[in-house]
Amino acid sequence: MGITGRVFKPRAQYRRDCGYTYRMSLSLRLSLVILLAFGLVGCDSAADRTTTVEFWAMGQEGEQVRALLPEFERLHPGIRVRVQQIPWSAAHEKLLTAYAGGSMPDAFQLGNTWIPEFVALRAIEPLDERLKSWPEAALSDYFPGILATNRLDGRTYALPWYVDTRLFFYRTDLLAAAGFAEPPMTWEGWLRAMAALKSAGGAARHAILLPINEWQLPVVLALQRGASLLRDHNQYGNFREPAFREAFAFYLQLFERGLAPPVSNAQMANLYQEFAKGTFAIYVSGPWNIGEFGRRLPADLQPHWHTASLPAFDGTMGVSLAGGASLALSRTSPRREAAWKLLEFLAEPAQQARFYQLTGDLPARQSAWNDSALAENRYARAFRQQLQAVRATPPIPEWERIANRIAYYAELAVRRELDIDAALAALDRDVDRILEKRRWLLARGVTP
Repeated sequence: MGITGRVFKPRAQYRRDCGYTYRMSLSLRLSLVILLAFGLVGCDSAADRTTTVEFWAMGQEGEQVRALLPEFERLHPGIRVRVQQIPWSAAHEKLLTAYAGGSMPDAFQLGNTWIPEFVALRAIEPLDERLKSWPEAALSDYFPGILATNRLDGRTYALPWYVDTRLFFYRTDLLAAAGFAEPPMTWEGWLRAMAALKSAGGAARHAILLPINEWQLPVVLALQRGASLLRDHNQYGNFREPAFREAFAFYLQLFERGLAPPVSNAQMANLYQEFAKGTFAIYVSGPWNIGEFGRRLPADLQPHWHTASLPAFDGTMGVSLAGGASLALSRTSPRREAAWKLLEFLAEPAQQARFYQLTGDLPARQSAWNDSALAENRYARAFRQQLQAVRATPPIPEWERIANRIAYYAELAVRRELDIDAALAALDRDVDRILEKRRWLLARGVTP
């Protein structure tokens, strides 16, 4: 022992002791590694291994879809879904703002007519590679016209979630009293029926309600006549062509003959009360009104209303619009694999049938219609029939603006502020201006 009291060890013993210390240290470290690997220490919890998918959905869909998610999360224990419900009135702008700010959700709902816009922005991922793993029968299970709204230039960008189209809601008792036991199959037949309904109802009543601030029926009639709406690869308006003019003239005739009142949605205080009173006997609307008519019409009237697919000029089933909502993946999401599993789950026929029971939204998968809740709904049958004959509007980002101009000039023509030729000429001019940027880009080899 030295002066300091320290014990000096022989070099060999020092080395042995240091080796023992080193071996102990190494052993301890290895033990920690093993513990970490097996999750026995708190640095790697179950929460750390869970992927959270952010999913945006609109309106009641955003609320009701939550009821489906516990089963999804049970089937996929490593995935959790966080739903953000967005009002339909704000959804389009919110999605665009999220895109501009680089904060898109992983998966989201969007209206079918919005798809071309988000494709042009390169905001959504094409799904074709993922769909290669699907059985061929799965894609053919979708209504063809609805699936077409999700495809651009031969590529699939979204999956139809639920479907929408337009057809007739009508009073069976009033139609029978006018001498028509069955809905006519042609527009000429419906003209005769509507004239009889108007005659039986008197001056205060009309045959059909067609809100003049809506663009759908003029477009439907034009599609039935074979009109193309746009020309030269969707670069110019085509509303002065004979087919569109003929259809538009037919539409205006319904107002000129007093068969439809020249009112907007805002001017109709309560359409359900007016329908019940017999103010009008026919209303062109979508599937959401099946539930609304069932809730809002009095009990004694429930047996006396029905739905019918649209007539056609030539007597076949008339074409209507392909609408609804779809599900898409953000192109930049780092969680696309997990988000795709969510889309596949929501696309399953069983889940679409459950979603119908929750919301009343009609399934995009035809096999889901075999569910008893839907198959036994007599009002939905006409929609299933109509969905076999639907057409998409032009697949361009500018369509929403064009549709607004159609409604604007249709209203001016109905109110006789413009004659038919002046209205269609002005419509073509406005649409040509809307499509000016599109032409500029195409001229330079850029796909808008």
